[in-house]
Amino acid sequence: MSCNFLNTLAAHVHGTDGFDIWDVFLDALIDSAKMLPFLFLAFLLMEFIEHRAGDKLTDFLRKNGGGRVGGAALGAVIGCVPQCGFSVAASNLYAGRVISVGTLIAVFISTSDEAIPILLAHPDRASAIWRLIAAKIIIAAAAGIIADIIVKIFKLERDGESIEDICTESGCGCGSHGIWYSSLKHTVNIFIFILIVNLVLGFVMALVGEEAVEHFLGSMGIFQPIVTGLVGMIPNCAASVLVTELYAEGAITFGSAMAGLCTGAGVGLAVLFRANKNVRENLIITGIVFAVGVLSGMLINLFR
Repeated sequence: MSCNFLNTLAAHVHGTDGFDIWDVFLDALIDSAKMLPFLFLAFLLMEFIEHRAGDKLTDFLRKNGGGRVGGAALGAVIGCVPQCGFSVAASNLYAGRVISVGTLIAVFISTSDEAIPILLAHPDRASAIWRLIAAKIIIAAAAGIIADIIVKIFKLERDGESIEDICTESGCGCGSHGIWYSSLKHTVNIFIFILIVNLVLGFVMALVGEEAVEHFLGSMGIFQPIVTGLVGMIPNCAASVLVTELYAEGAITFGSAMAGLCTGAGVGLAVLFRANKNVRENLIITGIVFAVGVLSGMLINLFR
């Protein structure tokens, strides 16, 4: 290992080149920790369904979030709350087949992360908040409802893994422990996974730099929604922050911002691949979210 490499690494660690490794780690830890309450509540709900509520409550949740129009509409509204914890919770609930694919897609598309607080910090762009919320709810609900209708018409729904299967595979010992212990163990396992994802993406963003991303997006013209849609797919809350800041500074259009924010499900997509074992199904869901986000952004740009 050369001295130059060691010197470069030391510069990164100590922040002498403008990149502080400890700042990246701290940001990743904070972003991941913000999701802990949502993760724990989601797993607590799943444990309660399995051990305490029985088949009746499961049937109720599946009827109201498992394919009906109200399920996708409810998911669209919930997802607009400015955080990305609901997308993580929705991924786990879908893996346990508590909610439908349409409800999951609606949550993913409507998830706003930090977009609303960032726009509030820019008074000149504050008026865009209501347009953003309304557009995301409409797009998310429509996409979710259509997805559920298609699944029902063509009978594409699969059983996948039940909540009990997820518990068995994770070795949590749900049968011998209370729901609080089991929920906590599930939460810690997923938290570690999310932290790793945030750390990797944090280092990448720190090395590449936001200015380079801004310059690249500004040169894309009509193809901006495609690029911002790809940026939004990055499983990290930083993606929505970047897209929103670019819009607030006038670097991208409202439609392009919508594309990036509709595809930006935070780490929800990453957790979906972790929790749901059907990779093909996960790829289809990812493709639908991306296609809906980009198409919506292009249409908004076309008519504005």
